[in-house]
Amino acid sequence: MKRIVLIYGLIATAVFVITQFGSMPFWKNGSLTFENGELVGYTSMVIALSMVFFGVKSYRDNHLEGSITFGKALQVGLLISLVAALGYATSWEFYFNIFAPDFMDEYAAFSISKAKSSGMTEADIQSLVARMDEAKEMYKNPFIRYGMTLMEVFPVGVFISLISAAILRKKNVLATQPA
Repeated sequence: MKRIVLIYGLIATAVFVITQFGSMPFWKNGSLTFENGELVGYTSMVIALSMVFFGVKSYRDNHLEGSITFGKALQVGLLISLVAALGYATSWEFYFNIFAPDFMDEYAAFSISKAKSSGMTEADIQSLVARMDEAKEMYKNPFIRYGMTLMEVFPVGVFISLISAAILRKKNVLATQPA
């Protein structure tokens, strides 16, 4: 199981790294923004974490003779998700420190500008500014930042692990041999 978890977790990590670093030119030329970046980010998470499904299927078919319980499938999926989340958070640390150290300042400015243009009251804007200042201060701590980054990815991995476990516990779903 360890080998499957590492292989598929590292493949998911590679997808994350390629997406992060591959998107740099699009951030620089303005075609990727905070407006559409979230959609791109979550789409890349789903694509990368699809490795959970393939990893669980590989474990079921190659190590358990085509049969897996929901619990074992969930365990494999969660472990793959954990490896992928750790890889994602680690790659973000490199990306952040080398290419985007002003990320939180830019994100705060975007959020405040969007709030102002949406017609938010001055009191609500001031509250947002205070929350953004607090978030920027927290983000300076690498342990908090790492934890926050893990929590961007891991819940998506949990969701995909649950779906994969539910689907792949059935012997006849994508069976490599007739059931």
